[in-house]
Amino acid sequence: MWQAARRLTISTYELTAEFPQSEEYGLKAQMRRASVSICTNIAEGSGRRGDREFRRFLDIAMGSAFELECEVILSHELEFITEVTKERTLTAVNEIRRMLLGLISRLATTEPSASGVSWPAM
Repeated sequence: MWQAARRLTISTYELTAEFPQSEEYGLKAQMRRASVSICTNIAEGSGRRGDREFRRFLDIAMGSAFELECEVILSHELEFITEVTKERTLTAVNEIRRMLLGLISRLATTEPSASGVSWPAM
């Protein structure tokens, strides 16, 4: 999962490289931060003690994945990226979300006091 998130981060940097200069501190920067957040929260969470802490970081990564999805759609609507690039990127984001959801769900079942995960269906 971390490797897929890392590849998504690299691809996000590549696809935003040609964004207009006016987006340097806007959508371009936000997309890069969201993709880095997915990758780094998976990594940081895996180094924490206990499933509860790991889940918290995975939840943050999941939120960043939803954020990146929105930003990719906006980028297409603003004509910064093509339909093909949008679809390819959304496919990668959705795959990472599925992996995150699977691990979050598995960790939730190992905790005696887990309340469950309520992410929207993908």
